[in-house]
Order: sequence, then structure tokens, then C-alpha cells
Amino acid sequence: MLFFRKIEKFLRRQGTPMVNFTFKVGELFVFIAQSIYNCFTPPFYGRNLWRQVMDMGFYSLPVVGLTTIFAGMVIALQSYSGFATVGAESMVASVVLISVTRELAPVLSALMVAGRIGAAMAAEIGTMRVTEQIDALTTLSTNPFKYLVAPRMWAGLIVMPILVLIGDVIGIFGGYVVGVYKLGFNASNYINATLNDLEALDITTGVVKAAVFGFIISLMGCYNGYKSKGGAQGVGTATTNAVVSSSILILIFNYIVTELFFSR
Repeated sequence: MLFFRKIEKFLRRQGTPMVNFTFKVGELFVFIAQSIYNCFTPPFYGRNLWRQVMDMGFYSLPVVGLTTIFAGMVIALQSYSGFATVGAESMVASVVLISVTRELAPVLSALMVAGRIGAAMAAEIGTMRVTEQIDALTTLSTNPFKYLVAPRMWAGLIVMPILVLIGDVIGIFGGYVVGVYKLGFNASNYINATLNDLEALDITTGVVKAAVFGFIISLMGCYNGYKSKGGAQGVGTATTNAVVSSSILILIFNYIVTELFFSR
């Protein structure tokens, strides 16, 4: 009997985390379904959407610009130091172009926005949850998903591709500055090499990634804030979870989208 009790205790210890994990996954998928449904059904809150677009887009431009321009500059330096050993310095412009448009601009911009906006979403909605403001919205016959979640989801889908396109330009410009003024490339040749190697697939890949990342950032920020509990400590935990989960999912889906576009 003692042996079987030990087995039962062991299974209980292993089973409880699995049950909790399964419950969380199911809860997340239900939240996703509710969010998507309420994004396409009226009423629509245009003022809330505009505020989220400004917060996520316009006010994120400085951090996205700084991130991408230095990323482009570093890629130019690193690729030149590598290609110089084999006499292929002319490939620097192409490497900067592909690296920035396909990977660096979407991923780095998304990580910066996740740290800035994902945390803010979770903190704002989490504070509303623990102070019962979300319950008050329901009492006033206002759907919290339509009023709080849907505008943020739409903002993420709209704004992130625009931010990434701007980041592409800034990042390529950073590579141009280093290539021309530090490494001694001819300005016209550098620009021509960049334009000749530019393909629609490079831009498309970055924009698709940006839309997926924007959805993830908004989803994780809203979900963790909406499900937060436990007062100020719970809001802090929700904020941390929003940033961490967004960052991990961004890296995972970066590989998935890349596999879909470039697998043979």
C-alpha cells in the first residue's frame, strides 16, 4: 500500500502542472477567439483605435529608429570585416539590405515595441481589472473586448508593418553611412547595388512578420492584463509575463514565418 501511495503522490505532483498548463492554453485560445470575433463586429471605437495607433506607432518611432540605424551600421562593419578576407567587399550593401529587411528591422522593432507597448497594455488593463473598472464597463453594457482589446489588436496589425517599413529605410541608411563615410565605398555604387539587389520578397517577408508580431504583442499585453489578479503585485507580474511571452513568441514565429517563405 505504501508503494502505491508513493506512486499516487508522484503522479499528482506531475499531473497538477500539466493540468494547469492545459487550462492556461485553453484559456488563451478562448481569449484569442473572443478577441478576433469582437474585432470584426460592431460597435467600433475609433477614438480608442486612434489613441492606440499613436501610442504604438508615432511614439515608438524614436526607439525603432535608433535600434534599426545602429543595427544597419553594425551589420555593415561586421560583414565588411568578414568579406575583406575573401575579397568580396562589394557584397556589403546586399548583406545589409537582406539582413535589415528580412530579419533585423522586424525582429528588433517588435522586441522594442513589446518592451514599451506590451508592458503598457498589460499594466493599463491589469490596473483596470484589479480596480474593478472592467467590471464597471460590463455593468454599463460596454463589452470590454470591443472597448479595450479590439482597438489594441487592430493597432498592432496596422502599426507594426508601417514601423518596420520605416525601420527598413533607417537601417539601410545606417549601413550606407558606415559604408560610404567609414569604409570608403563610392556612394553611387553603394546605392545602385542596394537597389539592384532589392526584391519584393524581402519587403514582403518583413511586412508579414511585422503584422504577426504586432498581433502577438497586442494579444499578450491584453491577455496578461485582462487575466491579472492580486492587486499591485499581480499587475507587476502580468506586465513581466506580457513582455517575456511576447519576446519568446516573436522569436518562435520569426522562425515559422521564415520557414514558410524560404523553405524549399
